Amino acid sequence: MIERLLPPGVTSSEAFDDAAPAPLFPAEAALMEGRRARRRRQFATARACARRCLAALGRAPAPLLPGPGGAPQWPAGVVGSITHCDGYRAAVAAPADTVAALGIDAEPAGPLPPGVLGLITSEPERAHLRALASADPDTPWERVFFSAKEAVYKAWYPATGTWLGFRDATLALSPAGTFTATLHLPSPPVDPVYEGRWLATETLVITAVARG
Repeated sequence: MIERLLPPGVTSSEAFDDAAPAPLFPAEAALMEGRRARRRRQFATARACARRCLAALGRAPAPLLPGPGGAPQWPAGVVGSITHCDGYRAAVAAPADTVAALGIDAEPAGPLPPGVLGLITSEPERAHLRALASADPDTPWERVFFSAKEAVYKAWYPATGTWLGFRDATLALSPAGTFTATLHLPSPPVDPVYEGRWLATETLVITAVARG
C-alpha cells in the first residue's frame, strides 16, 4: 500500500505479519534483549523490510540502530524511515543525493485515546478536523492527523537533529489524500513547509513525507 504514497526513486517494502523476519545483527539483537517477544518480532520484520529497501538500492545489509532521537541510522548516502503497528510494518529508503528526507507512519484506524487530541492540536486545527468529520464521518480524521504529524517529525529530525513538538507545526489535511504542515520555529534550518500523502483503510492509516 505504501508505494502509492511515494514519489519515483523511493524504494519501499511492507509486511502485514511477522512470517519473514530478518536475522538481526548482534547490535540489533542486543538492543532487543529483555523486550517482549511481540516487540522483538515487529522489530525483526521491520528490519527485513528495511534490508529489502537497501537491496533495491544496491546496498548490502547493515544494522539499523536508533540514533539520539530514536530514528534508525541508515548507511551513509541513504535516507529512510521505518514504521510498525499492529498488523503492519514498513520501510522506505532512497539515495540521499536524490531525496533529502523521508518520514512514514502507520497507525491502527480508529479514534485516538482520550485526551491525546488536545495535546497535539491547536483550536484552529480542531475546527479543521470537525469540518472534515462533518463532511466525511467515515474517515478516522483524528488518527490521520496524528499519523501525519508523526511522519513530518520522522522526516524533520534526521535532517536537522532538533526536536519538533506536535504544536510546532500547523497541519491541514485534504480529503484528496494529501496534507501540508507548516512549522513555526525561529530560523528553521530547512524549508518549514512539508507536504505529504495519506491513505486510510478499515484497519490502517498510513502517511508519508518525501522531500526532494
